[in-house]
Amino acid sequence: MLMKLFNILDENGSYINKKFIEKAFRFANDAHENQRRKSGELYITHPLEVACILAEMNLDENTIAAALLHDVVEDTHYTFDDVKVEFNEQVAILVDGVTKLEKIKYKSKEEEQADNVRKMVLAMAKDIRVILIKLADRLHNMRTLKYMPIDKQKEKAKEAIDIYAPLAHRLGISKIKWELEDLSLRYLDPNEYYNLVRMIAEKRAGREMFINSIIDELSDKLSVAGIQSEIEGRPKHFYSIYRKMINKNKSIDQIFDLTALRILVEDVGSCYAALGIVHTLYKPIPGRFKDYIAMPKPNMYQSIHTTLIGPQGKTFEIQIRTMEMHKTAEYGIAAHWKYKEGQTENGENDFETKLTWLRDILEWQGETSDAAEFMDSFKIDLFSDEVFVFTPRGDVINLPSESTPVDFAYRIHTDIGHRCVGAKVNNKIVPIDYKLKTGQIVEVIASPGMKAPSIGWLSFVKSNQAKSKIKAWFRKEQRDENIRVGKEMIEKECKKMKVVLYELLCEDNVEKLFKRFNIKTYEDLFAEVGSGEVLLDYVFNKISDLIKTNKEKLTIEEEQERISALLKRGNKADEKNGDVVIRGADNLMVRFAKCCNPVPGDDVIGYVTKGRGISIHRKDCKNASNLLKTEGEKIIDVNWGKIKSNEFISEIEMKSVNRDGILADVMECVVKCKTPVCSINAVTQSDGIALINLKIRVNSIEHIKTVIKKLKKIDGILEIYRLKK
Repeated sequence: MLMKLFNILDENGSYINKKFIEKAFRFANDAHENQRRKSGELYITHPLEVACILAEMNLDENTIAAALLHDVVEDTHYTFDDVKVEFNEQVAILVDGVTKLEKIKYKSKEEEQADNVRKMVLAMAKDIRVILIKLADRLHNMRTLKYMPIDKQKEKAKEAIDIYAPLAHRLGISKIKWELEDLSLRYLDPNEYYNLVRMIAEKRAGREMFINSIIDELSDKLSVAGIQSEIEGRPKHFYSIYRKMINKNKSIDQIFDLTALRILVEDVGSCYAALGIVHTLYKPIPGRFKDYIAMPKPNMYQSIHTTLIGPQGKTFEIQIRTMEMHKTAEYGIAAHWKYKEGQTENGENDFETKLTWLRDILEWQGETSDAAEFMDSFKIDLFSDEVFVFTPRGDVINLPSESTPVDFAYRIHTDIGHRCVGAKVNNKIVPIDYKLKTGQIVEVIASPGMKAPSIGWLSFVKSNQAKSKIKAWFRKEQRDENIRVGKEMIEKECKKMKVVLYELLCEDNVEKLFKRFNIKTYEDLFAEVGSGEVLLDYVFNKISDLIKTNKEKLTIEEEQERISALLKRGNKADEKNGDVVIRGADNLMVRFAKCCNPVPGDDVIGYVTKGRGISIHRKDCKNASNLLKTEGEKIIDVNWGKIKSNEFISEIEMKSVNRDGILADVMECVVKCKTPVCSINAVTQSDGIALINLKIRVNSIEHIKTVIKKLKKIDGILEIYRLKK
């Protein structure tokens, strides 16, 4: 049974430790010993086939071992730690990444699916091999779907066409994408599928004769030109033909490319030389030429596509690519996985840029707690067509189809998005809701100072990244008011249900509440209710099983005391979660003095104000020194908890040579440091020196030092320092 896997490894010339693979096989075989599949086969046949699919993609031994073990933690008594001890941590992490979430009671299938997709996205962001195992797992399940009940067949086929085929496409793994789509069509629309198979089979003989004549003619011409090549006919996949027939309302006779020819050559120069010969022999159809070599797709796909008119007026498509491009077209990110290992820093960065879309999903998914909204946005990100536009410097930015300058601005930097007031497209000013087209050069017009995004932008932006940033800004801006409103709404509902609020927020419920609503604190819950992001009915439906009937009568003062104590504990929980905490100021309102803008890492003191809580100053602040002399009794010792968010404003001042482009260079440097900009202003002094004032959001004193260190390297910067008043 194991020989099939070893034969594939030998054919690929893989230098893989077969003893390690055999150990994983035997471990999985023993674990699944008494289990069988719906087909009646031993269960081990499934993980073995999954491993074979990944071996064909030439993946490493840890991935293949994890494929053999991928159901062990989910379906047997073995645990993550067992796998880690028996093999290694990397294998255990990969197995855990494809293991479904623990059995939780969900109110809908969509909610369960959303949680499992979230887990998968988080896991694949850490290690892309997680999704490669998951795709191989789903592909083999689809190959054996005939043994499942009809309702399950349709459910799994729908999931494959909605989630896994688009994921394979995004990762450039066409070999898996096409097979998943064809298998899904067979179960979702069997009549149309088998009708299509019959119609294509009827035309096969004539089509093959036509294609063979083209291959013979092209081979001769390319050989005479000294171009080494392999030419093959590629039958169009059923699902692709089906989509064209449905979407464009065409009959099978009207589909241009039922069969495509593929020319594989040695290098890029030979691709264009072969294209010249092709266009000399056959007449190209206008508007049917695409050069994905000059401008690759985000999933790394590169090829030249051209549709031509051949003998007897028959149309056909030719794809021209190098051998290496063909390998990438078949296996996508998997073909590049080997190159990632042992790369230089630049090579690592190149690999990571290929997964920009995944980082975008990771960024906005944390903003969405509603399962239906998450799945809708996730599918849009996977399915959406794209436009490719250029920055003024020539960098290519890919965006969803019909994106606007606002989407473009947020893709460049969050702060640029917030300050967007217009744009130039090909040097002409356009409105911010203008729909961008591929090939255009886009320049954002941003206000020099702070500017708020408009809630109306949500009606026309297309990228989930832009939507999540706009929503996050409004949530943060209105958070205090939303907390107050949300708390009042929940209190009112509690009275109606004869439930005391402290019981709703009791310590026993904390973990369940936070997990169910994907939040960190009670204030997060109040804010989401107050903003309308989460409906009150939804909250109480979710926690109905947690609410107890009030059995003791409390005075208003006693109830408030309990709530305050609970919120205080919540604040301590914040520290564990990485939110801002000032030790020594528990349960008191804290604000950070604008005169000195303290940030984590600064030596700080607290000043007890009247009615405004504690004001935090840097110890070297002039105002703090004066307060220490005049009102020393109101000074208290404070220090910092763990900080992870960019919530602190720091003001930096620079003196520089007054040259063209200095502000642009400063902004570019800050953007590369991934640091939000609040404002940037510059004035020219009487001595001709430019004075630049920069306000940025940072998370620590080390963050500021890093930015200053980078800014010092800019040509023309004479002096740079952090401001204190």
